[in-house]
Amino acid sequence: MGSAALEILGLVLCLIGWVGLILACGLPMWQVTAFLDHNIVTAQTTWKGLWMSCVVQSTGHMQCKMYDSVLALSAEVQAARALTVGAALLALLALCLTLAGAQCTTCVAPGPNKARVALAGGALYAFCGLLALVPLCWFANIVVREFYDPNVSVSNKYELGAALYIGWAASALLMCGGGLVCCGAWVCAGRRDLSFPVKYSAPRRPAAGGDYDKKNYV
Repeated sequence: MGSAALEILGLVLCLIGWVGLILACGLPMWQVTAFLDHNIVTAQTTWKGLWMSCVVQSTGHMQCKMYDSVLALSAEVQAARALTVGAALLALLALCLTLAGAQCTTCVAPGPNKARVALAGGALYAFCGLLALVPLCWFANIVVREFYDPNVSVSNKYELGAALYIGWAASALLMCGGGLVCCGAWVCAGRRDLSFPVKYSAPRRPAAGGDYDKKNYV
């Protein structure tokens, strides 16, 4: 039962990480306007994401616009789109594999193959976390490098947005949850009997002296 608890805990963490990854992919806060030169009171704040850019006025009014052309986007934005969407789709496949191989489901008959399916699902979850880290770290590196670049004007400097932190947390949850699922499946695969132990006893037969034979057969 301990291995089943590990699988369930890992699956819950992976589901939370998957939702966080989708949220980070859709939020327009990958880059946020940097407040420099003691410019505390600003008329507007600019957000930039993978799919749109938003301008938030000091009055609270927000206006967002989708990017007009995909080919006109920078290489890091195009790569981040492809990798985050690919990681989210692979996480959906990992969910199907993990549910099919989990000990609490009956999609696959108990046996070594069931544990291998769960192990594949956990490994795929961990791979999704690593895959999502690539665009997040790449994007963060570009933002930090341009922030400290003296050749970039102050108006074009940005800071790390909330979507990056959400994505990092989601990647960590995916990798941790996938590791727990793999541990539970590995422990389960090491057992000879993967089903619940059930003992059967044969009916007692009358012995030669008229008494019942008390020998049980398992």
